[in-house]
Amino acid sequence: MPAFTWQKSSYCGEGESCVHVAAVAPPVINWQKSSYCPEGNSCIHVAATAPPITNWQKSSLCGEGDSCVHIATAARSIHMTESADPSGAILTTTPDDFLTLIQALKQGRQMADGRRTGIEVVVGDDDTVRIRATAAPDTTVTTDRRKWDAFVLGVRAGEFDHFVARP
Repeated sequence: MPAFTWQKSSYCGEGESCVHVAAVAPPVINWQKSSYCPEGNSCIHVAATAPPITNWQKSSLCGEGDSCVHIATAARSIHMTESADPSGAILTTTPDDFLTLIQALKQGRQMADGRRTGIEVVVGDDDTVRIRATAAPDTTVTTDRRKWDAFVLGVRAGEFDHFVARP
């Protein structure tokens, strides 16, 4: 069992009984209290434990400044988006499901070839590509065939392998 680092609000006096919170990983960022809590009063404070996703990677085959399929990782999840997707959708999936996707793409299989995967990729007649996680079917990342093909070529070149590397 991991060791916890317990924290309480700095507004809790020494020796007072207070709510304590522990974060396993990553470390706690920014404590906040409700705006309805008067200044100087003891209130419950909360903190976010997951930093925003900031290290997005796209294929090197996607031109500089082009909108493309981007991948990022955060705390046991893989995120996928397309910078020009008007909905701003971010698909979140597991490393295992992402591994299944990149293995299929490296082997030249289509994702809709009857195999159960956690990620579905559908190419429409108009070359619109829709990507969604079966666990979150309401979130769909939309791109076009040219950008998807650049991503697939990057996958085949091993550019995204580190997202699913096993120690």
